[in-house]
Amino acid sequence: MKLKQREKAFLLLEDGSYFEGLSIGSKGTSGGEICFNTGMTGYQEVYTDPSYFGQIIVNTNSHIGNYGAVDLEQESDRPKINGLVVNEYSEIHSRQDGESTLDEYLSQHGIVGISNLDTRSIVKQIRNKGAMNAIISSEYQSIEELKKELDKVPSMDHLELSSKVTTKESYMINEGGEFKVAVLDIGVKKSILSNMVTRGCELKVFPAETSFAEMKAYNPDGYFISNGPGDPSAMPYAIETVQQILEENKPMFGICLGHQIIALANGVSTYKMHHGHRGLNHPVKNLVTGLSEITSQNHGFAVNREELEASDKLELTHINLNDNTVAGIRVKGKPAFSVQHHPEASPGPHDARYLFDDFIQLIKKHKES
Repeated sequence: MKLKQREKAFLLLEDGSYFEGLSIGSKGTSGGEICFNTGMTGYQEVYTDPSYFGQIIVNTNSHIGNYGAVDLEQESDRPKINGLVVNEYSEIHSRQDGESTLDEYLSQHGIVGISNLDTRSIVKQIRNKGAMNAIISSEYQSIEELKKELDKVPSMDHLELSSKVTTKESYMINEGGEFKVAVLDIGVKKSILSNMVTRGCELKVFPAETSFAEMKAYNPDGYFISNGPGDPSAMPYAIETVQQILEENKPMFGICLGHQIIALANGVSTYKMHHGHRGLNHPVKNLVTGLSEITSQNHGFAVNREELEASDKLELTHINLNDNTVAGIRVKGKPAFSVQHHPEASPGPHDARYLFDDFIQLIKKHKES
């Protein structure tokens, strides 16, 4: 096959670092907070995860695009990233059921990308200096022009984004299922919903700013607070809803942003991490069972461990073994828990999928009481 002739593209980081590479995806200019994902597979699931909304992704795996793109592997309706940085882009994909090349997929959805960069160097800068904004362009090449565009990119700190990725209207999945679960969609992934459906749940998915009264009217057996993008402290509407759910005393499960919202609803603060956790191989210890597991993670904010351990409302249940940050909590005296990782594991290992079973057992126990 004849390979596509690629134009030059440029990347400018907030610290002034400037890189020249080749354009992939859509021609244009796009900015966001730059972060890196260490996963060696599952790039399409990463790009379509709503938790990445507003961010530029650096893939640390050296070859990207080698298995193309398949619509069934999307975690939402389209890619949610603002840009893509890779080392070597594979022009050819060898997967039989690949529906398009990654370049075609990115172009179709207007995603600006850049390849042929030393991603190791970029990742080292992010690790050393912390999360920062960046701009990718195949239109501008001078540092002055790129700096003007970069200045327009908002900081992720105090940025509310869930309202931009949530469903616009509530909808049902698997009607007639054994357990009724109300899902607060603050950026939910499709595979999370699939994991609950395979465990017999009927789901009603509600927009992010839905009132507790409307969710309660569904008369669910339990509540799920989803993952999502942005700063949890900028979401008072969700914090209030979770506080009201806790007062109802029905089972509740939260993942990632939902985990952070549950902490905030109990008076424990969150903070922006230096460069976040994003990858498929983060070790977590379950302090309840004493067992450890490898988890998929994607978050740039975390729960304040010092405040958590001093709280009379929350209990620490999981820790990240890389840096001892909070990876799971339980609400004391309430049937509610949450984790700071992705048990649906799409992409990633399946070590933590038992958490969905724990949620179902909590619902069963509550229904029997």
